[in-house]
Amino acid sequence: MSFTSRLVAWWMHLPPAETRDITIKRDIQIPMPDGVILLADHYAPRASSKLPTILIRSPYGRRGFFGALMALPYAERGYQVLVQSCRGTAGSGGEFYYARNEHDDGLATIEWIKQQEWFSGELATLGGSYLGFVQWAVAADAGPELKALVPQITTADFNHFRFQGGSFNLESSLDWSTMMTTQAATGLNIGIRSILAQFGRASKLERAFGHLPLGKADQVVISRPSQHFQTLLQHGPDDDYWKPVDFSHRLAEVKAPAYLMGGWYDLFLAWQLKDYQALRAAGKQPYLLIGPWTHTGTSGAGITVREALAWLDTHVKGKPGRLREAPVRLYIMGENTWRDFADWPPPARTERWHLQPDGALSPATPPTSEPDHYRYDPADPTPGIGGNSLGSRKRMGPKDNRALEARPDVLVYTSAALEHDMEVIGPITAELYVCSSLQHTDFFVRLCAVEESGKSINLCDGILRLTPGSIPPQPDGSLHLSIEVWPTAYHFRKGQRLRVQISSGAHPRFARNLGSGEPLASGTKLCVADQTVYHDPEHPSAILLPILNA
Repeated sequence: MSFTSRLVAWWMHLPPAETRDITIKRDIQIPMPDGVILLADHYAPRASSKLPTILIRSPYGRRGFFGALMALPYAERGYQVLVQSCRGTAGSGGEFYYARNEHDDGLATIEWIKQQEWFSGELATLGGSYLGFVQWAVAADAGPELKALVPQITTADFNHFRFQGGSFNLESSLDWSTMMTTQAATGLNIGIRSILAQFGRASKLERAFGHLPLGKADQVVISRPSQHFQTLLQHGPDDDYWKPVDFSHRLAEVKAPAYLMGGWYDLFLAWQLKDYQALRAAGKQPYLLIGPWTHTGTSGAGITVREALAWLDTHVKGKPGRLREAPVRLYIMGENTWRDFADWPPPARTERWHLQPDGALSPATPPTSEPDHYRYDPADPTPGIGGNSLGSRKRMGPKDNRALEARPDVLVYTSAALEHDMEVIGPITAELYVCSSLQHTDFFVRLCAVEESGKSINLCDGILRLTPGSIPPQPDGSLHLSIEVWPTAYHFRKGQRLRVQISSGAHPRFARNLGSGEPLASGTKLCVADQTVYHDPEHPSAILLPILNA
């Protein structure tokens, strides 16, 4: 343990440990009100008692990775850590249902903690992704003992992020659902055997992403239905079925201070920022950290643990001088530096960069010009390369988009080389005037930074799924779309160019739009869409950029 913890501390550049002598009590049985028993491991410094407790609730297991990276760094620095396996996972009793039991089970666990002789009266919660959602599930009802929470790469709304712009996040949903169906009960294993098994799983996933109907795609991967995947297909994002997994409406009731940590290429980014703004609107002062990370990247592990320790030491132990003054810290890509701000989004002026004839992009109003056209064929769907996905590493994060931009089903609009540096920091929106031969179709918009070498790197993007009547037509029959293109923070250097891509999908990150209007689970008919994008004075299609300097 000492060697592992020292290695982790070196890798993360952590502050010195108070002790390396940690006791671990395994497989503690914690009863739930319905009689189900959940298992937990308790980490504590041997020579101390009545230290503050950090509760970490996980559906992915308690051993190995979680012990070394989630529990030991905090136990060695003056905390008790209780790592509990969620219902139906890693030996805990009951059956695992996506996000539905975390409120009641979490509160029951907190009540159990309060009864333990080792509990000091100070409680904190910690963790990322699902481990972050479980914090929001209990935060409003945990009581005054909850002194701080650190939800990372997550959101209080564990429903709508799976249906971005009305389109279904296929890659992350199918991958995660089938994984949990086969591994929830035993917990995830990151050993050599498990890693080797992933190669076979990856090839099955690739076949499943292209399978129709989607209702059978899970069986391509694991040879049986996945309950988690099937409920996603059966219940749309606004179905009452998902109300128990959305706690965003209760953020204003959370009294404990929260430190939100996310990544520019994380699939929860926009939703986590909505959580931050909801807390601000309720008069709270959360802290916010956004780094240049994907959902599963490890490059941010050090800074997130160091920042979490400072947050907990301040709000749980009452140690002064541990926090920076400005509550928002952003990694500015392009400049590759951290910078602090008073709030999110930082003050900026909005510039409209208009699509122009001949693939140009500039702030000038477009001249009278003929529109551009492309054909989207769901039999050969436009691929997703890079972005805020969860799945194959080739489809996550910043990637060279030149091969994608060479496809005939992708329109590209590029600015002249910039004559001065320019910073784009904040939420981005695209306003497009379009027309489609189909009533059921998607429009996808992406902002890229183009190096002087020609390399085109994706920064952020957004998608909008159209259905009959969802967008009222203009008098001439065109549609005026407003597409949420996710936030970014990028320092464009002199000589670089801005680029906007327009297409009708990013498969398999998003389920391809078949064009037929058939149900998501059972559709098989493929319809080709002929798409039109306008750029003229009456149809000034543009991307709206938050500019911090000129």
